[in-house]
Amino acid sequence: MYILKNAVTSILRNKGRNLLIGIIIIVISCSVSIALAINNSSESLIKSYEEKYEIEATITFNRQNMLENFDPANSQSSKENMNDMFSNANSITSEDIDLYGNSEYVKKYYYTMETRVNSTTIEPAEISSNEFEMSNNKPGRENNFNNVTNGDFTLKGYSSIESMTEFIEGNYTIVEGEVSEDFSSNNCLINQELATLNDIEVGDTITIVDSNDDSLTYDLIVTGIYEEKENSENSMNMFSNSVNMIITNTNVLNEIKENNENLMITTTPTFILTSSNIIEDFEEELRDKGLNENLALQTNLEQQENATSTISNVKNFAITFLILTFIIGTIVLLVINMINIRERRYEIGVLRTIGMKKSKVCLQFLSELFIVSFIALILGAGLGMTLSVPVSNSLLEKEISSTQEQNNTIRQNFGKGPNENMMPNIKEDFNNITFSGVAQVQAFTSIDAVVDFKVILELLGIGIIITLISGTSAIISIQKFSPLTILKERS
Repeated sequence: MYILKNAVTSILRNKGRNLLIGIIIIVISCSVSIALAINNSSESLIKSYEEKYEIEATITFNRQNMLENFDPANSQSSKENMNDMFSNANSITSEDIDLYGNSEYVKKYYYTMETRVNSTTIEPAEISSNEFEMSNNKPGRENNFNNVTNGDFTLKGYSSIESMTEFIEGNYTIVEGEVSEDFSSNNCLINQELATLNDIEVGDTITIVDSNDDSLTYDLIVTGIYEEKENSENSMNMFSNSVNMIITNTNVLNEIKENNENLMITTTPTFILTSSNIIEDFEEELRDKGLNENLALQTNLEQQENATSTISNVKNFAITFLILTFIIGTIVLLVINMINIRERRYEIGVLRTIGMKKSKVCLQFLSELFIVSFIALILGAGLGMTLSVPVSNSLLEKEISSTQEQNNTIRQNFGKGPNENMMPNIKEDFNNITFSGVAQVQAFTSIDAVVDFKVILELLGIGIIITLISGTSAIISIQKFSPLTILKERS
């Protein structure tokens, strides 16, 4: 109690020196609290985004591997070899997907199956040759060489509700009827335009025909009619891209496959992985389970990283700033304490002469430093609480601005920079273009950086560490001082 009382008396007696130490600690604690608030809030935002948008993996063709086996000198033979490789790689079955999905790295999985069929009860929407060529050249439309299965309609089967991403994302919308929850019966959905052209209503039955064998027919009950969201890419086309697409379930496609093994059916699986850290392990496991070398695992990891890159950059800046503040603050306080001890050598000599132990003298000096530091930390935390949100959002705004400048630079590299003479609608469409590998700045526009209880605890922990490190100079100096030598120097 005596030591604490003496420490308080000493603080009040040396107001100027302790005020200087307090101001320095307030600045340090304010900076640290802002950095901690930004770091914790950014981390929470990134974690929330990753939980909302899971890591998806799908199996795609390894085109690089196929091209390595292509010999331009013998194009016909090489084309046949590539055709065979494509057929082997495209022979993935639902059984294979079940095998691949049975993994500790997979939370859940689903898949789609797609082929071409004809019909005896409905007529396809007529698409001009130019439209057909454009639609087949869109991303995601594979050129399967000689293995393309001809047919008037695309029959696409889903394994579950979760696999119907076009409906989940809003590209397809049911306008009549509903999506059947029965994924084992012969039911289907057809495009509204196709239904109008053939006078089809919900509850009607349509007959599809195997495009390679006219004797194989299948009856499907229409449970719903859907429309495709208007897309600017096909605004000049008479019909939507999905006008001749019949949607059903994988049970129907598996039945068709069993009756005709020669029919080309493309199976596309989607695996929801447990985390982003096991992608390589999962791909290695797929190879061990027999995944064809001409197939590769593709994930949406890059898309997620792009979407959170602005927040990650702000988070990294906050961590760097925190480390620098910690180092600089510790050095400054260490120097001030060394000067402080030199100025108070006579006081130390007197305390030692009257019988106070070295440990108690050290404890008194540390108590003074802790009292000043605690008060300054509280004031700094309050100031940081006020400044954290505007500072964090100012940093984010600068990061967004930097990324937008990067996008504009890329456009200018193509000779397509924004032009004030552009028509307003063209200019708006052009400014909305995003480039692969550039952060999607629209993902986050603000950070709710709050100095909460967790930040205060972290701040106090850092403050105690800085105080102990800077106080070591006092402890070391006091241990070396000789009271008689100090008093003689004084006299």
